[in-house]
Amino acid sequence: MDRVTRYIANTHCATQEFGGLACRCPRRRGGHPRAGRYVQGVSIAQRERQKLVETMTAVGPEAPTLCGTWTVRDLAAHLVVRERRPDAAPGIMLKPFAGYLDGVQAKTASRPFPELLELVRTGPPWWSPLRPIDAIANLTEMFVHHEDVRRGSPGWEPRALSQVDEDRYWQLVRRMARRSYRNSPVQVVLETLDERRAVVRSKSGEEVVLTGAPSELLLHSFGRNEVRIETTGTPEAVQAVLTLDRSV
Repeated sequence: MDRVTRYIANTHCATQEFGGLACRCPRRRGGHPRAGRYVQGVSIAQRERQKLVETMTAVGPEAPTLCGTWTVRDLAAHLVVRERRPDAAPGIMLKPFAGYLDGVQAKTASRPFPELLELVRTGPPWWSPLRPIDAIANLTEMFVHHEDVRRGSPGWEPRALSQVDEDRYWQLVRRMARRSYRNSPVQVVLETLDERRAVVRSKSGEEVVLTGAPSELLLHSFGRNEVRIETTGTPEAVQAVLTLDRSV
């Protein structure tokens, strides 16, 4: 018989790809954002950016994150390099250039923490190709990394997001999750709490349903395991999906 199990795991994140540039968090890669949405003139990405900086300020530079061994300082440095050092960008995807990227990021991380946070807060500079498309390129980047900081320590709880935000994340996850779960040996279905469904891995035979808020499903599809979702399926099928390498 099928069974429902609550999945609240406690392992660190995989690397994910954000906004056309991969997030070189320690470990895997995956994910890809699509389009932003504005609410009262402010995009979701911009709101999440400000909240991310507030949370980073509150927890401090040495707090852990879901990005492997990275601290909050390391994650802030990554965001600064991603938006302000295009010369280091090849190292994100190409191993021969990884050493240069690591050096640039280490030097950036050595800057005063308040200075790093101000650079994150202000976003891409005027000359950056990311600036005109910030609402699109950083839609998932800022949300996922904000949760990387929030959930890096025990005792976290999911945020109550607006319906507008959840609807936007649902539009994203039902498309991009096809890449995340493409290697699943069983069919994978995403289901929201209001029973919207999307088949993200079509395969004959057994099926696993992942149920939760769109934001939680999005995080899981980006390789994060510290999520609040429910799984429906046989124990073997569920285990196969939960241990899947959700990388691109």
